[in-house]
Amino acid sequence: MHKFAFKMRNKTKLLLLVAITGLFVSCKSTSTGSAATAVVKTRGTQIIEPNGNAITLKGTNLGNWLVPEGYMFKTGKVSSPTKIDELLHEMIGPDSLATFWDRYLNSYVTHDDIKYLKRIGSNHLRLPFHYKMFTNDLYMGKRNSGFEYFDRVIEWCRQENVYVLLDMHCAPGGQTGDNIDDSMGYPWLYFSKSSQDQLSDIWMKIAERYKNDPIVIGYDVVNEPFAHYFTSDIKDYNHRLFMVYERVVADIRKVDKKHAIFLNGSVWAGDFGVFERVLDDNVVYEFHKYWFDINQEAIQKYVDFRDKHNVPIYIGETGENTDEWIKEFTILLDKNQINWAYWPYKKMDNLRGIMNFKQPEDYSLITKYADSDRSSFENVRKNMPDRVKVQKALNQFLKNSLYKNCFQNKGYIEGLGLKVE
Repeated sequence: MHKFAFKMRNKTKLLLLVAITGLFVSCKSTSTGSAATAVVKTRGTQIIEPNGNAITLKGTNLGNWLVPEGYMFKTGKVSSPTKIDELLHEMIGPDSLATFWDRYLNSYVTHDDIKYLKRIGSNHLRLPFHYKMFTNDLYMGKRNSGFEYFDRVIEWCRQENVYVLLDMHCAPGGQTGDNIDDSMGYPWLYFSKSSQDQLSDIWMKIAERYKNDPIVIGYDVVNEPFAHYFTSDIKDYNHRLFMVYERVVADIRKVDKKHAIFLNGSVWAGDFGVFERVLDDNVVYEFHKYWFDINQEAIQKYVDFRDKHNVPIYIGETGENTDEWIKEFTILLDKNQINWAYWPYKKMDNLRGIMNFKQPEDYSLITKYADSDRSSFENVRKNMPDRVKVQKALNQFLKNSLYKNCFQNKGYIEGLGLKVE
């Protein structure tokens, strides 16, 4: 009896320990996102928060951070991430370039920027990224760095209660066929099985990681599919894009059945004719639109699509215009209950955005060299600016672009209906 009682007491202790451990794991799982965690989803024409309330998305794009763009770096025809990297490599060399990109990634967008955007009234951010951040390719001085920066900004947004939309701005093979997708100048994605395989694999990897994260709005599959240069056979291109969407949506749903999926229209995201049928009951249909006369007709076809199919619509990019234009268009979007994100958050020496920062002294040397003939090694040597001055200008760029050194474009912010500090 004595041995039996001893065994029973120890067995009871063991069962109690297992129960307590299980409870701890359960609580921990719930706090970080369990299978029961609610996330943002769609319901009819509305986007629904995890608490069940409808929300109209209002925010901006963190453009030029994880996907550098020539017009924001003021490098003119040197317009894509790869070309910008090559340009800087020529001027400052591999070691200084690696240091620059590391500092840039750690300073261009910080927690202070997210805090600010929350304070002025943004309820979400669209985060453009390059697929190479999830490969072993060297990109902005890093390899396989995607989750490092995703996790960082998502955690900042979690602390500020701001949602994040993950936007693949540059897809394998190139989805647009222009500088913005960092491609070879042609949308090879639609003709390359290996590129489509990689696209799906990356999205499944991302969806697996964030499938229970309530601060992630969802997955913006590809940004601005194919440019107008390729519309001579629009039906063929639209069908190819639709087939890509069909596959990626199905693959994402293998690992994440809850988050919303955002699908761009074709032709710079403006043509909803690509959507041959509804692929999923939790999709937001996205359009982009720049530089047009503001009237109801400018957006009516998207409103009609929303009402006909009983789905949400979202303008993921717009803006790049005067304060007066911004105000007038925002009023129109709000009147039509359209979710929006203006492009972009900050720019150098430019009033057409929420935030602005000063161009460094001697930065014009970089711009001039970018515009020069670099087609031969002889020309590279002949046109090369003073490297010391270039390095100093880049160091100042990093300093000037820090949140604490930026300044608000007040008229633009007021035009968005957000708060000026």
